[in-house]
Amino acid sequence: MITLRKAKDRFHTRIDWLDSWHTFSFGDHYDPGHMGFRVLRVINDDTVQPGQGFGSHPHKDMEIVSYVLSGGLSHKDSTGGGGVIRPGDVQRMSAGTGVVHSEFNASGTEPVHFLQIWIIPEKKGIAPGYEQKTLVRPGQTGKLQLIASRDGREGSVTIHQDASVHAAVLEKGQRVSFQPGAGRHVWVQVARGSTELNGQKLAAGDGAAASGERSLELAGTEPAEVLLFDLP
Repeated sequence: MITLRKAKDRFHTRIDWLDSWHTFSFGDHYDPGHMGFRVLRVINDDTVQPGQGFGSHPHKDMEIVSYVLSGGLSHKDSTGGGGVIRPGDVQRMSAGTGVVHSEFNASGTEPVHFLQIWIIPEKKGIAPGYEQKTLVRPGQTGKLQLIASRDGREGSVTIHQDASVHAAVLEKGQRVSFQPGAGRHVWVQVARGSTELNGQKLAAGDGAAASGERSLELAGTEPAEVLLFDLP
C-alpha cells in the first residue's frame, strides 16, 4: 500500500528569514495523525535567507541528518563538529545525551535550501557525535546512492538506528528500483522535480509511505532529486 502526503498538505512556517515546510508535526504545528512515519520523525524543507540561521539550541536523543540542495550551510556544535555543507554533502549529528548546535547560511548573498531529517535512535543516552561526507557526486544520475546507514556501509554516514537513507538524482526517463526486505517500510520524499512512484505522480515536496510493497520503482518525469528511507 502506498499513501501519499502532498506538498500542499504539509505544515508551513514563514518568517522574514525562514521559509520552512514540515512533512510531519514540528514546533507549533501539531497533528496527532502526522507525527512521523515509523522511526522517521521529521523532514523539514528549509530555505534560509543570506546571513541568517538557527542560533545555538539544544537537542537530545535524536539522529539529525542534513542534506543541502543549493547554497551552503554552516554548522557548529558542542562536540567540536563543524563545517560548511554543500550540495552532495551529507551531515549526521547524533544528539544522544545532549548537544548544542547552530546552523547558518554560509553566504551573505544567496539563500540556502536544505532538508533537515530527524530519525529516532534505537536507544537513548548514546554519546553525541558528528560526521560529514561528500556522497552525491556531480553528474551522478540514475542510481540509488546509500547516504546513511547503521553500519556505515558503502561509505555512508552512520546512524544509530536500523534504517538506511538513499538519494537519487534522476534525469527525465531514468528509473531506479528498490526491493524492501520482509517487514520493512519505505518513505519516499521528492526534494525537487517530479517523479512517478509505481505509476503514481509525485512532485517537489510530495512524500509517500509504502508498506507491504514487494518492489518500488521511481521514474523521472523531469529532472528530480529524491530521498528514499528504508525503515523498520
